[in-house]
Amino acid sequence: MSQRRPERHPSDPPGQAMYGLVKRLFPICRSLTGEGVRQTLRILGEQIPLQVLEVETGTQVFDWSVPKEWNIRGAFIEDPRGKRILDFKDNNLHVVGYSTPVDARLTLEELQEHLHSLADLPDAIPYITSYYAERWGFCLPHTQRLNLEKGEYHVVIDSELKDGHLSYGECLIPGETAEEVFLSTYICHPSMANNELSGPVIATFLAQWLLSAPRRLSYRMVFVPETIGSITYLSKNLQHLKRNVVAGFNITCVGDERVYSYLPSRAGNTPADRSAIHVLDHTHPGFIRWTYLDRGSDERQYCSPGVDLPVASVMRSKYGSYPEYHTSLDNLGFVTPTGLQGSYDVLQKCILVLEANRVYRATSLGEPQLSRRGLYPTLSTRDTKEQVRKMMDLLAYADGENDLIEIATITGVPAWELAPYAETLRAEGLLAVVR
Repeated sequence: MSQRRPERHPSDPPGQAMYGLVKRLFPICRSLTGEGVRQTLRILGEQIPLQVLEVETGTQVFDWSVPKEWNIRGAFIEDPRGKRILDFKDNNLHVVGYSTPVDARLTLEELQEHLHSLADLPDAIPYITSYYAERWGFCLPHTQRLNLEKGEYHVVIDSELKDGHLSYGECLIPGETAEEVFLSTYICHPSMANNELSGPVIATFLAQWLLSAPRRLSYRMVFVPETIGSITYLSKNLQHLKRNVVAGFNITCVGDERVYSYLPSRAGNTPADRSAIHVLDHTHPGFIRWTYLDRGSDERQYCSPGVDLPVASVMRSKYGSYPEYHTSLDNLGFVTPTGLQGSYDVLQKCILVLEANRVYRATSLGEPQLSRRGLYPTLSTRDTKEQVRKMMDLLAYADGENDLIEIATITGVPAWELAPYAETLRAEGLLAVVR
């Protein structure tokens, strides 16, 4: 499959390009299944080598089964005067997700049973779904709902529920080892920018960066419908993932400019947890620490008992914690190039830390003579030790037990700054990799 790469220099910050992709994907009506998901995957597949897989309706996936495929062509409400007061073409949040088809005339009282609005956010359109029970409905601002006049309304939803497929995408980037970092994001929400599109867009640009140079670890990225998609993926790949995945991140809600958030894996002490905390401690020390009790996305599946994958989450405004969540206010004004760039930088550093995190053992008894290797100033001054302190501290704690993250924590130096020293010392034969 050919990829259409962004027209930018590889070293340029990708914030603007990521925002451009968010804008392109924003109008598409996505759901658990259907053409919106496939269209989204096709666009992402222009950017990275993405394999698209499909699983038939009715397929048993653990305790669940793949639902019917849902597609929608249009929907509207006309008031008693025949004026169209709500149209799916204007905002795809206007229709309850997975609504069954309808063409009916209803009194206002009858219509109210099928309307959804938010009294506390009267100008917002709520995002409502009915995936696993057949019904239909419309969503609208509460101010509009309060002003509906009595009379007969004409409602139409031109949709279809049928046996079809659940679609998802996968991108595998092989490294020097079979050990994998697992990156998961979801593609099942309609027009919401932070809760939906920030995740797959940042994952896509991380894939481009990972493809730009050889890596020690392998990387597996999946773009799935939330919950049913991750369950489906696990049902087909669990044993491979349990054997090979050493760290993972669920990427969601990473596009705004508010405070950073960290949600741990169920275990709480995996390499993903340790790298995330290490990076955020150094770059955004005011970040919010949630607990696994606050889970709500696909980490629920990846960390469930018996699955037990080392998957954590780094976010900006955590899902469910910001007022714009699951409404039309989560729009192209809420997500920004700066917000996307910041999250990309944090996740990139998390990956760099995982790449560099090895357990080292110093090979010399006592301090090695660095000067004869060109690693220590030959003129001793009062500043000499400061010039080489990071290297010397790394050697001091490289006892075959501490990994690089632990040494970085002890010394107060970011692991991504220690990593080049470790490579230099390893090249000189002064450090050996234990594991």
